[in-house]
Amino acid sequence: MSAGAVVTRRPPEPDDEWCAGFLGGMADAVGATTEGVLRLSTPDEELVGLAAGALHRLGFAFAVEQVPGEQRRGPRVRQLRLAGGGRELLRFLAVADPAVSRLRGLAGSVVGGDGGLELVDISPVGGAAMFDITTGTGDFVAEGVVSHNCFARNTHTYLDLDAGADFDRELVVKVNVARVLDRELRAPRWQREPVAMGTNTDPYQRAEGRYRLMPDVIDALARSGTPFSVLTKGTVLGRDLPRLSAAAADVPVGLGVSIALLDRELQARLEPGAPSPEARLQLVRRITDAGLPCGVMVAPVLPMLTDSSEALDALLARIADAGATGATVMALHLRPGAREWFQAWLAREYPALVEPYARLYRRGAYVDPAYRRVLAERVAPLLRRHGLTSEIAPLRPAGRPGSEPGAAAGAVPGSIGLHRSVAAGRGQAAADGVPHDAPDQLSLL
Repeated sequence: MSAGAVVTRRPPEPDDEWCAGFLGGMADAVGATTEGVLRLSTPDEELVGLAAGALHRLGFAFAVEQVPGEQRRGPRVRQLRLAGGGRELLRFLAVADPAVSRLRGLAGSVVGGDGGLELVDISPVGGAAMFDITTGTGDFVAEGVVSHNCFARNTHTYLDLDAGADFDRELVVKVNVARVLDRELRAPRWQREPVAMGTNTDPYQRAEGRYRLMPDVIDALARSGTPFSVLTKGTVLGRDLPRLSAAAADVPVGLGVSIALLDRELQARLEPGAPSPEARLQLVRRITDAGLPCGVMVAPVLPMLTDSSEALDALLARIADAGATGATVMALHLRPGAREWFQAWLAREYPALVEPYARLYRRGAYVDPAYRRVLAERVAPLLRRHGLTSEIAPLRPAGRPGSEPGAAAGAVPGSIGLHRSVAAGRGQAAADGVPHDAPDQLSLL
């Protein structure tokens, strides 16, 4: 559809749904996003009026302007500029849901909030549509919402390695991580914000069995009064349970285990080298038996493979039996790197599903919104049935040693820069029945 060639049939009394659909179609046809600002440009005065009415009905602030630098000859082109910056653009994308991916660009835009915000709680928001900002990793951090996407494979390309075989076999080990971490934690600027591990690469993949980096990391965080969390699918974590229990006496500690499915045969083909579902369920039990809360991330859920009510019910039942505090269910995300790897895997293992997946992921990394809604409706009663709706206790910033509880300065989750990577060979197999010649990385999607 060319610019300005928007075809519409206006109902006598447009409702919210019509307005949202109209704006989505107009954005696809004549919209553009620059530095987080959406503009709809057209010479059609009727379309300008319809769009202005739809924006007003849905509560968006906007301005109608003449296109800068427009030539005097030819029809006058007007543009509607969405006000409110990145935050309102995100709301527009969620409401209008345009199909054109270029409209979702937030590069150069600041997504801000109201002044004086503090972190007071952390709550799961389910499968709501969210869009990446600020990073190439697929993390979304804005307005108190944090979403983590499957992206790990593509980060290998940052090191001039490929996202396929190199990701499976070539590891980069930061052998000085504990020393650098300890130095960073002692810096006056460090405000003891919660630190999340396992959000970029699994800290308990099999190489940790050889390098034993995590014990000193745990000690450094606990010693400095820094709350932390770990998300893993690696059973090597069980080795450090005594240390984690001791740390939990000093700082808030959150633990999570990723378990995507129960089918061992499918899991072995999908995640070669990763501990079995049974081994991970046993890890959940060991964590809770040690007196520590443990949430489970059921991810990625694979459409038409692991998303049936029966499969999810059976998995959540086992998770509950293992003593998990709660569970979060997330559909597969297919970001660059992971997308190519998974498409090749799907074509090899389930060729009949290639076209259905192409339709489900036609918009990009995220599965179709209609599928997300169906999955959420399917999962909600199962989580209630198995008692897995309880929220994980939030990690709050700890005060400086000797300060009163809650006196920490700064409450926004922070990060620590750990540098000077040292390349290493393959890690050793952990005692979980994984063969030595299996791929080393655990985060395959």
